[in-house]
Amino acid sequence: MATGTYSYKNIWRVAYPILISLVMEQMIGLTDTAFMGRVGEVELGASAIAIVFYTVLFMIGFGFSVGAQIIIGRRNGEGNLRDTGKVFWNGLYFLLGLSGVLIVLSELFSPWLMKYLVSSEAIYLAALSYVRWRLPGMVFAFITAMYRAFYVGTTQTKTLTLNSIVMVVSNILFNWVLIFGHLGFPAMGITGAAIGSSLAEFVSMIFFIIYTRVSCDRQKYGLDKPAKFELAELGKMMPTCIWTMIQYTISLSTWLIFFLYIEHVGERALAVSNIARSSSGIIWVVLQAFSSTCSTLVSNMIGEGHQDKVMSLVRRIMKLSYGVVCLMILIFCLFPQGVARIYTNIPEVITASVPTMFIMSTSYLLHVGAQVFFLAISGTGSTKIAFRLEITSLVVYVAYCSIVIGILKPDVAVCWTAEYVYGAALLACSWWYLRSGRWKNRQI
Repeated sequence: MATGTYSYKNIWRVAYPILISLVMEQMIGLTDTAFMGRVGEVELGASAIAIVFYTVLFMIGFGFSVGAQIIIGRRNGEGNLRDTGKVFWNGLYFLLGLSGVLIVLSELFSPWLMKYLVSSEAIYLAALSYVRWRLPGMVFAFITAMYRAFYVGTTQTKTLTLNSIVMVVSNILFNWVLIFGHLGFPAMGITGAAIGSSLAEFVSMIFFIIYTRVSCDRQKYGLDKPAKFELAELGKMMPTCIWTMIQYTISLSTWLIFFLYIEHVGERALAVSNIARSSSGIIWVVLQAFSSTCSTLVSNMIGEGHQDKVMSLVRRIMKLSYGVVCLMILIFCLFPQGVARIYTNIPEVITASVPTMFIMSTSYLLHVGAQVFFLAISGTGSTKIAFRLEITSLVVYVAYCSIVIGILKPDVAVCWTAEYVYGAALLACSWWYLRSGRWKNRQI
């Protein structure tokens, strides 16, 4: 890729492997939800709470890896290739320690926390079973997250496609066997979904380790042998990584708050929202592919010394994002019941999902601009500012959820208008900061 030039073709070359990998990874949540929708309505609702709860914890480590990806992208743009390996190894050591701490804390406190937050005893028991069997897979997921940060930061994104195909095939196989009890295994229901997803994370980790040893120029990037843990190096990473850690965790925590409010509306509303959440993920991964591409290319471009071309790059990515996402919105609005049938065969839940699907999908008209602008800010290294913008938007979002859902308890479709509020708030904040130019000359 020529220095300083990022045409539509260049952007797509980086974005499409990320897109394919994220779509494949989304298939894990899709298959979990689809299988649960055929086990029962309680399991379908419980998996919504449990998956979001797990994702909140996972985002602590994933947020760190996003910060590491930004630093790797900057070092790659500067031509300091072996330093990308140093960032990788120190980030990996940190995430391994963090995963152990989170697993222990979850085992100690998640039963009490879920009992306090969830009103339905049946949903509480099913969700707790999922979380307990899903958490051990966090070790594998965090290792995979650091490999992903390295390959995205160095723009070697084709690797992600292969990894994700292996992961999703493994997840479908393990879930089919363990949830429904095939090949001589007992039918384990929601517990089988958790174990299957953890095993798929393990397969994904093994793939990255083998691929890196066989196909990556490890000496070039400083991956030929494990680097010594350096507290000073980790300390240099933290001013960038700590804010993405906190930002991603708080962002997903508010998503959990949303689902807990929905759970108090009723089990049917929770089942409908789980379908909307899972189907929303199909559009979300497309948007995240372009947004992640924006972040890493902005970081590489600044490292190359071309910050004057950043806004032009952002505009190109914005146009591509809207083109693809708007096509998907149209499909969702025209065939909402067809999409809902992917996740469940319960007629009442399918019918009830239609208005919510419309609200969810059209909210992406705001989310596209919000996410591309927001990830561009993170790519400049201004992660502390990005955190502040996110917090501002989330305060507005939670206030809306507390009043509209918590107090009024309206129809589930009205509850999902909170997505309009969040998208509009983040779009306004991110656009204002990018236009101000205050991100220029940021050193990381």
